[in-house]
Amino acid sequence: MSQKTRFVALLAAGALALSMSACSGAAGGAASDCNVGITMPTRSLERWINDGEQLQAKLKEAKCTVDLQYADDKVDQQISQIQNQIAGGAKILVIASIDGTALGPVLEEAAKQKIKVIAYDRLINGSPNVDYYATFDNYKVGTLQGNFLKEQLKLDSATTPINFEAFAGSPDDNNAKFFFSGAWDVLLPYVTKGTLVVPSGKAPKTNDEWTTIGIPGWKSDKSQAEMDNRLSSNYAGGKKVQAVLSPNDSLAIGIEASLKSAGYVAGPDWPMITGQDGDKANVKAILAGEQAMTVWKDTRKLGERVFTMIQQISKGEKVEVNDEKTYNNGVKVVPSYLLEPEVVTKDQVQSKLIDSGFLKASDVGL
Repeated sequence: MSQKTRFVALLAAGALALSMSACSGAAGGAASDCNVGITMPTRSLERWINDGEQLQAKLKEAKCTVDLQYADDKVDQQISQIQNQIAGGAKILVIASIDGTALGPVLEEAAKQKIKVIAYDRLINGSPNVDYYATFDNYKVGTLQGNFLKEQLKLDSATTPINFEAFAGSPDDNNAKFFFSGAWDVLLPYVTKGTLVVPSGKAPKTNDEWTTIGIPGWKSDKSQAEMDNRLSSNYAGGKKVQAVLSPNDSLAIGIEASLKSAGYVAGPDWPMITGQDGDKANVKAILAGEQAMTVWKDTRKLGERVFTMIQQISKGEKVEVNDEKTYNNGVKVVPSYLLEPEVVTKDQVQSKLIDSGFLKASDVGL
């Protein structure tokens, strides 16, 4: 090899080394940008465990740095976890808030560090420092529940009054307002007409009064205690409740436990009860005839959407949203991505929940 040829070869080798170094640096930069803090509200509800662990697994597979925390339904604990994630170098925060109004100061800290914030399935209120919101169409969840009761109870043609009780979700959860409004817009006209009779008197006159029947923390024991009180105070002398609007599965489980303790048995006299989430215990209840339906939100799709958002943020790409009008947090309209929920009844458990891999047949006794 001549000296000139050797020199050209050395130049080529150097260029290749520089190119590889540049690629390595770029890859390293992308990985460091994908440093994600995830805070979920609690481990006491099955869905939050699934949501957190599924998103964590996808991010780890993509070589992102991930810190997943659960806050035991304690606001101060969630704030402390977010502070630690900020201090730990997170570039993106994914937050399913416990109290959507309590995070303003810690999100101010995040904004100073130029950290992007995705509100996960619960809108964060009162802060300008919420960049994106990913959720299901929560108003539609309620609409599906309301329409289900309307159709199954044949409210348009009913000739005798139907004893009905309504529940709403946790007063500190912004989603609960949308769930209730969607259902109440369907059902309130029938309450007003007297087709649906509410013996407890707990029937908000407007959607804005939903917190008067809200169950704090979405706790099953609290919905059970509330149903116990309604039954003992308003259903003496053989009067039976015939339908219950429950906004989610955790409240439905408590309501169903109350009915059993009051002597109700699954069958023709068992009330029609709604739900949401597709929790294993509730799917078993559906199969046993103790719950009429659940609104299924395939949280795997929510996790996939948030994963896509994280990737787009990390790469400096435009983040895809499909709603820029609905979710005003009191300071700004938060750009949102809404996914579609769907009803699951007893005869759809296999086709929708089992065949899709959302649940195993053995999870629900099939």
